Amino acid sequence: MVKHKRKLTPAEKAEKKRRRQEYMTIFINGKQKRIKRPPTIEGLPVDEFIRRNADPIWLFQNESYEELYEWEQQQGQKKNRESSQSVLEPDLEKAGSVDEDDLPF
Repeated sequence: MVKHKRKLTPAEKAEKKRRRQEYMTIFINGKQKRIKRPPTIEGLPVDEFIRRNADPIWLFQNESYEELYEWEQQQGQKKNRESSQSVLEPDLEKAGSVDEDDLPF
């Protein structure tokens, strides 16, 4: 006869869930290894979270000059996009209404 697999106790289930959250399994040289998961904030890696949410003062205080430079570059690109859109798209409210008498044809 086949021996049946026993069910896990609630304490064993909780420990298994904790281990799965803390560690991840990877393959190294064809063998499975369990390593600690990298730290995350709200599901994002720490570096990505800082990149998205840090302001320039925080970046400067924490000596993240590379990130500060990238942040300034992004701000410059946003300003360039806004200024090019205002040149390409005339403001309809400023243009006012056009009378038929003013048309050249």
